[in-house]
Amino acid sequence: MVKAVYIHIPFCSDICTYCDFCKYYYNESFVNKYLVSLEKEIRSIYKGEVIETLYIGGGTPSCLNLKQLEKLLKITKIFKTNNLEFTFEANIESIDEAKVKLIKNYGVNRISLGVQTFNERFLTFLNRHHTKEMVTEKIAMIKKYIDNINVDLIYAILGETLEELNNDLDIILDLKVKHISTYSLMIEKNTILYNHKIKNIDEDLDFKMYELIMKRLKDFEHYEISNFGQYKCRHNLTYWNNEEYYGFGLGASGYIGNVRYTNTKSLNHYLNDNYCYDRESLSFNEKVENAFILGLRKIKGINKDSFYRKYKINILDISEVLNLINDGKLINDKENVYINPKYLYVNNDILIDFMGVDYEKYV
Repeated sequence: MVKAVYIHIPFCSDICTYCDFCKYYYNESFVNKYLVSLEKEIRSIYKGEVIETLYIGGGTPSCLNLKQLEKLLKITKIFKTNNLEFTFEANIESIDEAKVKLIKNYGVNRISLGVQTFNERFLTFLNRHHTKEMVTEKIAMIKKYIDNINVDLIYAILGETLEELNNDLDIILDLKVKHISTYSLMIEKNTILYNHKIKNIDEDLDFKMYELIMKRLKDFEHYEISNFGQYKCRHNLTYWNNEEYYGFGLGASGYIGNVRYTNTKSLNHYLNDNYCYDRESLSFNEKVENAFILGLRKIKGINKDSFYRKYKINILDISEVLNLINDGKLINDKENVYINPKYLYVNNDILIDFMGVDYEKYV
């Protein structure tokens, strides 16, 4: 049963070299046409399920003006909801009190802020233009209406030191937000940063930075490899639990039934109601493989009873699981199987063992 919805808003709040859609921000007719197509897509695909988490993300939804933002929020009223966790992504530069009041009135109860860093050396590099004072003022303003705030932190930027990361963590902790997401900057091929010959930092330093983050955020629950919170983000748990969700909007991805799909990234195609770009029907083996790759990102890992109910497999019958338990890389307790904390940093080396396995033989 689908209980989660992701809505992608691809427009950014300022002109930059990283986004193909920036030029449309200044063309109000394009934004309005996009919102019309978004509503048509939702009405044509949504089947009336009761939704428990709704996440509006993408470029920067907060860049929309008040009229556009209200149109977007009215579209969300199409969904039937219950005990809704409603997250809205925002940039410090484009969120203001009028917008916060508006989204609050439409039920938003969680805001995720793409702060990334406070380091002046890296702000422009990451296409951010805020200051520590600006962030502090905006978060104080937001807290008057919405108390559940997540802050994104990017670390392991080429040239960054442990001292600089520690300073970013000092500032974030002083903000007293309830949730912090931390992401090591990875330079992937065919990206702007890769093409500009930006390199990843030394792995030993990256590991030391990860250790520093875990030490500094010890008063938060570390419930997923990159996430620390006084509460868990229910929407993101949908992904890590390998559960179904709708994805609406340009370039959005979704998972319904046995099908993972990705929408077109062509704005012209999308505006002409050609939403979907790719659909992949998953085999049983692929679904179980995804359950391991996603589920073992959680600090408590995979619940053995839930795994059996969903896939009709005793997780301890799987030889790859037993081998990793015997090697001390996985831990088996009364309820869950999870990665030994000593190996969290090298989780990819463990997750690769679950790729290409014939899980059908264990049913």
